[in-house]
Amino acid sequence: MEKNNKPTIVVSRCLGFSKCRYNGDIINDKFVEMLKEYVNYITVCPEVDIGLGIPRDTLRLVSENEKIELYQPATNKVFTKKMDEYSKDFLQSLDEVHGFILKGRSPSCGIKDVKVYLGKEKAVGSIKGAGIFASNVMDRYPYLAIEEEGRLTNYFIREHFLTKVFTLFRFQQVSESNSMKELVSFHSDNKYLFLSYNQSQLKILGKLVANHENRKFKDIINDYRDHLGLLLAKPPRKGNYMNSFMHIFGYFSEHLKKEEKEFLLERLNKYNEDKIHIGVITNLLKSYAIRYEKEYILNQSIFSTYPEELHFISDSGK
Repeated sequence: MEKNNKPTIVVSRCLGFSKCRYNGDIINDKFVEMLKEYVNYITVCPEVDIGLGIPRDTLRLVSENEKIELYQPATNKVFTKKMDEYSKDFLQSLDEVHGFILKGRSPSCGIKDVKVYLGKEKAVGSIKGAGIFASNVMDRYPYLAIEEEGRLTNYFIREHFLTKVFTLFRFQQVSESNSMKELVSFHSDNKYLFLSYNQSQLKILGKLVANHENRKFKDIINDYRDHLGLLLAKPPRKGNYMNSFMHIFGYFSEHLKKEEKEFLLERLNKYNEDKIHIGVITNLLKSYAIRYEKEYILNQSIFSTYPEELHFISDSGK
């Protein structure tokens, strides 16, 4: 894939790019490595970039006076302001970006479950929070695909992450086209994927595309972007996927033999009961769309939301 035809992801530099961990280590992550061919990476190590060395004394988040601070116990120094300023400057410098893969549990990059100590001295107990850099990322990009590398070992989280990254990338291309025709085509091709995510937001997007008020493209595209972010905010539920599959099934159900219908419905039930993978259903439906030449269905992104080479069903169970 050419550089201009790839999404852009900001990734923690320690995840296979540089020995910049606090102890001088590097973490070679399988998923980050696999994704290299299909995205443009921008690497970041906030702790090194604010001037801390390699190796360096560890940092921690502490809660004092109802404020979260980035604290270095060995030197008794606080780096909150410096990290906040760096984060805002770095994010401001970015052009279009479609996702973030950040180091989990890091006091700078962790997006959740980062230990926050209740005080600097002899802290008793702790709570969970997000790193300073990660907090800035989530504030600036509330609807982007933002994950920790550890969470991406979970199949469903990884599937949702990749779907968001590549859908938002395709939407950016539509936005840059300045073409209402391209937006209509994008919306049409994503109908059943969007139905699987959020039916109420899909209806809003449909009204925007219909454009009965003859609004300018730039106004429509901005509203579409906001509601697309809301639509993709949470992973789809299995019941929503079942609804989309039944809609697709309706396009060729009249052509199928009784035994074929029964077999397909049986597969759908097994998917609903977590007994078979979703790929079994999408491949079966696509094969019928090919047989009966249903071009509209074949163009649906629900069959290929991201490159097929990135499909692997391994799952950590966490």
